[in-house]
Amino acid sequence: MNYNRQPEIYKEYKQSPKIDLPPFARGDTMPLDQILSRRRSVRLFTANPLSLKDLSFLLWAADGVSRRTAGFEFRTAPSAGALYPIETYLVVNNVKDVEQGVYHYAVRTHQLEQLKCGDFRTAIARAALGQTMCASAAVVIIWTAVFYRSAWKYQQRAYRYVYLDAGHIGQNLALAATCLGLGSCQIAALFDDEVNEILQVDGQKESVLYMSVIGHPRTRTWDYPVDTSPPVR
Repeated sequence: MNYNRQPEIYKEYKQSPKIDLPPFARGDTMPLDQILSRRRSVRLFTANPLSLKDLSFLLWAADGVSRRTAGFEFRTAPSAGALYPIETYLVVNNVKDVEQGVYHYAVRTHQLEQLKCGDFRTAIARAALGQTMCASAAVVIIWTAVFYRSAWKYQQRAYRYVYLDAGHIGQNLALAATCLGLGSCQIAALFDDEVNEILQVDGQKESVLYMSVIGHPRTRTWDYPVDTSPPVR
């Protein structure tokens, strides 16, 4: 194996405007057994905005840097071979002090990188097979895979491992949302090309795998009502 061929594990949009994500408390939280028992897939949200502080915690908890050592950085989510092929993007609908638009999460610097400005609620809901929760949630988290980050080492097996990596991150996010009293729902029903177009990724070297919505639930997460809204057309 030629380690000189290993690609960079961080993607950065160096020319994009940056938003520093604020620090968050790591003190007392809900007990783990309570978080696990209260986690539900929530599809109905209020119009209350998500705070930037809560968004900062959610992104760190999902796949942020948990420890730095000489020449290496550990993440909150496991990854096959510590190759970290998953990138995190956001469609921001309703986050306090953050303009609506499409963003990339810069893991190394814990920043948001602004890629597009504007209201993408209808576009992302249509790309998710008309699921209205994508339009009503405060934020839609989108995970892509940069396939060669895994494939240079694992070859064809990389196409199994990237989905496992995304699943680990999605569960971290769901539990972190529950810890904050927020609701989340993971989404795999999506049109790849439409989501890739929103993110401006090529669909070959990098492509969407998985998504999640986050917001303030209309009721307690463990007895929420069923969403009967018609799909977004």
